Amino acid sequence: MVARHQVIFDTDIGSDVDDALALAMLFGSPEVDLLGVTTVYGDTAVRARIARRLARLAGRNGLAVVPGAEQTLSGEQVWWAGFEGRLYGDLEGEAIMDGTSAARFLVDTTAARPGEVDVVAVGPLTNIAEAIRADAGFARAVRRLYVMGGRFDRPDAEHNFKSDAVATAEVFRSGIPVTVVGLEITTLARIEPDHLTRIGAAGALGRQLEAEVRQWWGYTGTPWNHPHDPLAVLAMVRPDLVGTRPAQIRIDLNGEHPGVSTATDDPESTSYVVNALDIAAAVDETVSRIEAAGHSGPS
Repeated sequence: MVARHQVIFDTDIGSDVDDALALAMLFGSPEVDLLGVTTVYGDTAVRARIARRLARLAGRNGLAVVPGAEQTLSGEQVWWAGFEGRLYGDLEGEAIMDGTSAARFLVDTTAARPGEVDVVAVGPLTNIAEAIRADAGFARAVRRLYVMGGRFDRPDAEHNFKSDAVATAEVFRSGIPVTVVGLEITTLARIEPDHLTRIGAAGALGRQLEAEVRQWWGYTGTPWNHPHDPLAVLAMVRPDLVGTRPAQIRIDLNGEHPGVSTATDDPESTSYVVNALDIAAAVDETVSRIEAAGHSGPS
């Protein structure tokens, strides 16, 4: 299949396991040409090395992975689960691109292919905001930004948006075309033990992901997890499985809880909020693509 999406994946991989599942989903999507990964929030070098290890387990040894912004633009303290990288040996041996910034990588890669590159952002939006600050043309060069973040059914601040509300507000003010899937949608779906059995049987990558999922289940105390970030990928590769509405998206910076997101219907807007999901098909598609990624790498 000819790649229909040239993609940069921006992620805080290493804490909540859904980032790793989303990356594997990209590996298992034949219509995606993954141009690189940028990491954000906290120890971004560790996050980058985790991404590189997963890439190698998927047979993607040449993937460019760039550590990005460690601190938020808002000054909000970084939340850190504390087990990032614990399940990996010799992460220091993983080659990452530390001679450039994530913002510069985003700007240069999209400028070389104006209107052709999609960005999937599933962590705090610090790197994306820094790319917009670095070059005003970045927002015009990106074909579409797919975001996991926010909540649009009640005034709660979702983790990614509240972690850097300043960056989030700048991104949505920039005019960049966005499709965003919020918690009210992602919490409809679950990865459960039968799905994990399928993932764990998919080669070396699948076994690593199974270990990560079980570690996360131990942390949360629940034998399931929501595939938050994979659903942002799904909105890109299988838009037939989601419903969307065009809206103006605003981020509250001045309230008691900065990062609260609201969406006002606007048929002229280039921003879309996911408002419906074929739950069973979405979960099966997610797991199937992760399986495909695992089977494409070493056994």
